[in-house]
Parts: sequence; C-alpha cells; structure tokens
Amino acid sequence: MVGSRGQWQETLTQVAKKAGAVAEGKCDPLGVLCIGVPLVRSTSAEVGKAGLPGYQVGSSVRPPSAAGPRDPLHSLAVCPRGPFVAGFFYQEGLLELDPIAYRPVRAVRSFHNLGDAAAKARCPLSFRSVRVRRTRESGPVYMAATLPNIGKSNKHALDLLQHGPRIHHTTAKVHLLQLNMFLWPYLAPFLLITVQLCKAFPIQRCEKFTDLGLHHAIVGTSTRVRLLLYNRHNDSCGTLLSHTNLIEHPQFNLSKPTTFIVHGFRPTGSPPAWLEDITKWLLARADINVVIVDWNKGAANLNYFKAVGNTYKVAENITAFIKMMQDHGASPNLIHMIGVSLGAHISGFVGANLNSAIGRITALDPAGPMFTDKPPKDRLDPTDAQFVDALHTDIDALGFREPLGHVDFYANGGTDQPGCPKTLFSGGSYFKCDHQRSVMLFLDTINDTSSSQAFPCSTYADFLDGRCMSCDRFGDAGCPVFGYDVIRWKDVLIHQNQTKYYFNTNSESPFCMTNYRVDVMIWNQNMLQGYMDIKLHNGTNEAVAKIDHKATKFSKNTETTLLAMFNREIQSVKTVSLKYYAGAACHSKSKLRILRIRITPLDRKERPLCRYDILLENTQEVKVRPIPCEETQS
Repeated sequence: MVGSRGQWQETLTQVAKKAGAVAEGKCDPLGVLCIGVPLVRSTSAEVGKAGLPGYQVGSSVRPPSAAGPRDPLHSLAVCPRGPFVAGFFYQEGLLELDPIAYRPVRAVRSFHNLGDAAAKARCPLSFRSVRVRRTRESGPVYMAATLPNIGKSNKHALDLLQHGPRIHHTTAKVHLLQLNMFLWPYLAPFLLITVQLCKAFPIQRCEKFTDLGLHHAIVGTSTRVRLLLYNRHNDSCGTLLSHTNLIEHPQFNLSKPTTFIVHGFRPTGSPPAWLEDITKWLLARADINVVIVDWNKGAANLNYFKAVGNTYKVAENITAFIKMMQDHGASPNLIHMIGVSLGAHISGFVGANLNSAIGRITALDPAGPMFTDKPPKDRLDPTDAQFVDALHTDIDALGFREPLGHVDFYANGGTDQPGCPKTLFSGGSYFKCDHQRSVMLFLDTINDTSSSQAFPCSTYADFLDGRCMSCDRFGDAGCPVFGYDVIRWKDVLIHQNQTKYYFNTNSESPFCMTNYRVDVMIWNQNMLQGYMDIKLHNGTNEAVAKIDHKATKFSKNTETTLLAMFNREIQSVKTVSLKYYAGAACHSKSKLRILRIRITPLDRKERPLCRYDILLENTQEVKVRPIPCEETQS
C-alpha cells in the first residue's frame, strides 16, 4: 500500500490521538516529560484500520518487506501540534527498518516524551534525519523526520516519507543529523532545556489582516470575523484571539483599556492602508490593548447592500466577545470603539446590544447610504455609548449628513476636502478621497501632529463669516479640539444638545490650521467689498490665511469681524503682511483705508496685536510691524 505524503501524515495524526489518550495523566515529577505507554496489540488493529501505508490489518503487524517475525507494534506516536514527527517501533532481530523510528519499550520515554513535550509547548523541535543502523542484537535504532522541512533534494528522506520502508542496506544515512545511542544521554538534557525555553518564550505566529482580491468582491464573500490583538510588547505582530477561550491569551490584559478598530466597506478586498499606522500610534499614546476587527470577508463585496446586511452579523460577533471579556473581569467603561464608515454603525449596534455600557465610540465619516433617515435603532446614535464623537467629511456622497453623536465635527463643512480631486477624470480617488480623509485627520490627532479647535455653529456659512468664535460656554478649557483628545470635554458635551462643530484643514498633514479673529475698521467714505490675504512672519517662518469664501463688506466707523485660518502656527509674530482685493472690476482702483486692524489668536490666550492707519491699494501687499493693542477686546 502506498500513500501520499499528506495522507500518511494525516493517518499518523489519527494514531497519535490514540497514543496521547493512553498516556494522558501519567507525568513524571518534573511535569515536562510524559511517560510513553506501549500501544501493544490494542492499537495494532487501529493502525491497520487507519490504512497506515506499509502495514497490514491484524493483532500484530510488520512492514511488508520485513524478513523477521510478525511482532507487535509497541509504540507509535506523532506530535500533531507542530512539525516534529516521531514514532517508535521495535521488533527483535528485525532486518528491515521502518521509516519512522525503532526503540525498545523500556526506553521509549526518553525520545518520545521530549517530542511530545515539545509539541505541547508548540516548540518546533525537529530532526531532519538521523543515522539508521541495522542490528541483530537488542539495541536502539532511531529515525525521525520533519515533514514540512524536507525538500525534494532529500531524495532518500522524501522516498521514506512518501512510500514507507524501502531500506535494504546495512547502513543508511539520511544527511543533516546523525544520532546514536552514545550521544543520547548528552542530548536529552539539551532537549529538555530547549523545551523549557520554548514554553517560556513560545514562538508566535504573526496574524495579518485578511488580504482579498477584486475577484473575491465580484463573487462575494460570506461573513467571517477575526480579532487581531496588538499591544506595546508587540505592535506589529497580531495575535488571533479565540472567540471562546480568553485563557489562551495571557498577553490580553483585561485590566487595561481596550480599543476596537472596525473598518468599513471594502469593494476591492484589499486591507485598509492605515491599519498599521493607527495601531502603532494608539499604542504609542497609551498602554492599551488594540483589537483590529477583521471582517474583510463580509465587507469585500461589490454589492454594497450585501455588506450593509452583514454589519448586523459582525456586531453580534463583537458583542459576544465583549460579553466574554466582561465575564473575565473587563470593564466596558474602558472600551473605546473606533468605527470607519460602516464600522461606525457596527460600533453603534454593539453599544446598543450592551445597553450603552461602552465607554466611547468614535465614528469616522459614518456611512450615509442605507442609513440616512433610519431610526436610531438602525444606525449609530448618542445613546449607544457613554460618549459618542463623530467626524463628517463626505456628507454629500458616502457619509452621513446629520449629527448622530454627543459632538459632531464637520471638517471643511463636511464636504470637498482640500487636496481631493474635483472631477471624475481623477478616477477612483474622486469617489473615496473625501470619505477616507476622516481617517487621515484622526490619525494626525493621535500622534500629536496637529490639534484642530472646532467651533459650535448652526451652519458652515456662519462659521466662515466669523459669527461663531465664542467659546465662553466651555470656560477656561476653550472650545473642544477634534480627535483623540476630545474626551477631555466629555462632561460638558454630553449635557448639550446635539450641535455641529466646524473647523477647516490644510490639504495634507499636518492638517490643523491656526485660528485668529481679525477686526477691521476703515475710514473710507463709501462702503467697499473685497477679499483679504493676511500673512504672519516671525523672521523664519510664514503663515498664510486667505479670507475669500465671499466678498466682505467694509463700512466707515463699523468694525468688521473676520475669521482668519492660517496654514500653520507662528510663535512670536514680528511682522504682518496685508493684501486687499476689490470685489468688483469697476473698483479695481479702489483703496482700503484701515483705521485700525486687530489680530487676536483664538487657539491660545495671548494679547492681541494691532496696527493703525494703513493704506491698502488693490492687489498690493503691504508689510507692517504690529504692536500689542492698547486695550483688549471687550
């Protein structure tokens, strides 16, 4: 009977289960080496029934080409949890050699038990080959092989593994390692130490996010949820968490806060490009558990409606896992869920399933299609967690337009993000750039690259007009900042009605802008309309603000208030450059006569800067040196 390499390994595994069951519970005082128990005739039939290549059914077995008597199989075992394969067979005076190993029953424990202990410790001990010796005297003859590590070049070893016993030589050598009885007493302690080290420092397999292709999305994928754990001890090698037994993962410290990251729709099946960054930066900020919720099988589908339907299944899976965490002592107050697009609503479903016990949900541009106009139970809403913060960046296409958290941030009004394509000719980025910008903005706040202060306002137009710059309701803390640190404003925000908060950004990282209030009073006799550019200099760096969302009206003896958002922060301003653009062609030669201009930082408490009596000709830049204002703004 000739079996394939895979079939033989599978058969050996079946026999090994029997051997392990017989030996269970019989361990020596060291607690490492388990005593091998002879299988004798009780498993001879099992071997035959299993169809082990080279053996016959019966109470005693022998290799088909053996010239010796039919003696019983004493012990045969395989380490099924690792690549190490070891077995023991002994026949008095046998002239033929079995491709696994030969060993007298009285000495089985030495070799077999170390292999078994290695397998239990998940330590990949392996002997690629040994010296095989034929003898008519009672003595040890060994052979061991590692199936996954034997290449096609090892012709003799591969032949043994695939086709069973075919050795007819007085001495056969399979290269790489030679083992004989003389060396064994010295090798055994070394192996024992190796096993102990492997138990103390087990080799961990790094699990990665499921990487699928476009063909998977076309065919469609069924829902499968994988939870990948990262922590400060290993921020680049994921551990696949069990959905049923947390005891298997001692590195999952449930006394620490846990952040779940839930991705959204994946129409091409590829992993999100930002997963590695968000994982490392979260762990750099705090000593927490980071769990990536990999539901790519379920999200990878060209049929968006199918992916939406799968969100409920994913939420049920995560809910069950968090309940198991609670059973092991975890506090839901310490759970933070960060959901992107569909992942935001999944987080909401989980929070609702857990009766709003979750500490925080952060929604990054929560999905709009199939959720707009839905009741709160069918989407994310403020009651799903103790604190819900949301960011909107694509409300006119893929995102959700209305507020659905305790605080809702609208970057650049929630649409048309700077630096994103404006036409269809840009390809796929035209559809996804605004939507994905939400993740990029949030990443900047995790690694302290930038911090954007946001202002409560009823409309984006009022925000740009400078009508919403008051932060008095927040006391000394000022208006909340968007992103990771908004939790500092939790106690104030949860008691306010759902309000929109606005801020503008740059086109690339660092995305944050620096906000100033600019008060201008002119002494022109007639009203003028126009736009203004302002530059701040400190001798080394320059910050620029363009106030051009609409033509501003300037009237005599009337203070006009503007919101100037600069592309960078400038400390110790030394000079200010001003440029005025007339609002109409017929006023191309008009001049703006400024009686006083006052520039007040909004993001920090500093004394305003002023300048008096400035003449601005149309499109001509004028640089002035400001001085601290004589009086502060009332």
